[in-house]
Amino acid sequence: MNIAIFSPSQNPYSETFIQAHKTYLKDNVFYYYGPNGNMKLEGSDHLMSKSERWSYRLIRKIKNYSFNYTNQQSILSSLKKQAIDVVLVEYGTHAYHLLDLLKQSRLPIVVHFHGFDASVNAVVKKCNNYKDVFDYAAKIIAVSKKMEQMLLDTGCPKKKLIYNVYGPQPEFEIVSPNFSRKQFISIGRFTDKKAPYYTIMAFKEVATRHPDAKLLLAGDGELQNMCQNLVKHYQLENQVQFLGIISPDAYRALLAESLAFVQHSIRSENGDMEGTPLAVLEASVAGLPVISTYHAGIPDVIIHGETGLLNEEHDVNTMAKHMARLLDDMQYAKQLGANGKNHILEHYSMQRHIKSLQDILEYISK
Repeated sequence: MNIAIFSPSQNPYSETFIQAHKTYLKDNVFYYYGPNGNMKLEGSDHLMSKSERWSYRLIRKIKNYSFNYTNQQSILSSLKKQAIDVVLVEYGTHAYHLLDLLKQSRLPIVVHFHGFDASVNAVVKKCNNYKDVFDYAAKIIAVSKKMEQMLLDTGCPKKKLIYNVYGPQPEFEIVSPNFSRKQFISIGRFTDKKAPYYTIMAFKEVATRHPDAKLLLAGDGELQNMCQNLVKHYQLENQVQFLGIISPDAYRALLAESLAFVQHSIRSENGDMEGTPLAVLEASVAGLPVISTYHAGIPDVIIHGETGLLNEEHDVNTMAKHMARLLDDMQYAKQLGANGKNHILEHYSMQRHIKSLQDILEYISK
């Protein structure tokens, strides 16, 4: 089977779930990236020959077609040349913008939603509630129970909708935490839906009683400067560290020595929500307890009181109590972490995620 993956951009560091699809799907995977009108095929300099391109340019001028015509024809030519059997489109928004091209290809498609594309009100409205996408796609994938319901409410036919949570990279399965430091770790973009300022505010409530405790924040984003100012205001510069963008290897090393993973996800004012945060799955399968919120897919994969500790969105006081409890009871933290590793391995492994996706693609390509 020859699979084409369409993604809006090439290998963003925060989209490791798309990289997993490229890496672990069986058969032949062809990765097309970029917006409609400027799309490329990874590993290929040209989508079609110079003579073909000049021919389509001439047709465009004679017929007075849009500038996008040549690029669309080059993609269609490439799909035919690679004998593509099925298309996986990453993000509902990308499928919406590529819909005319996808229809011209006459190939079966699966549309994989990830988060903002199913939740931001203005985005969903701009995409006409995905009516045409739902009509044309063979299957629609949601990565959380909350997202599944939202897509149903938007108009996605139930028979087309499939719930398939991400899986953490296998390298995280072999992490063996030693709980050697009174250290909380968080990784992700500094965005409204991850609300890193709430994590800092919760940590501030326990920092005085535990002056040797630390909070490590990895990633970047538009709220980073604000969070740095908040740390200065609370005079927590010696206990809160901003790590910037770190590698998966560095993240695993920090997980191995930390006490817990923490993330205060919320639904932002514009409606933006998580899908199921991959960092939560990675931390849990690594054997760390997860402190987070009842948000999107997090309660699907983290069991409160068994594999982690959850609180309602915006409830900083309860998150602070959860941090304090683990600081005061190392054995409890270890037990939650061990339970979490077993739970993710059993129910949410990468192998399970990829097998489910592979089965879907094979089924609709027949």
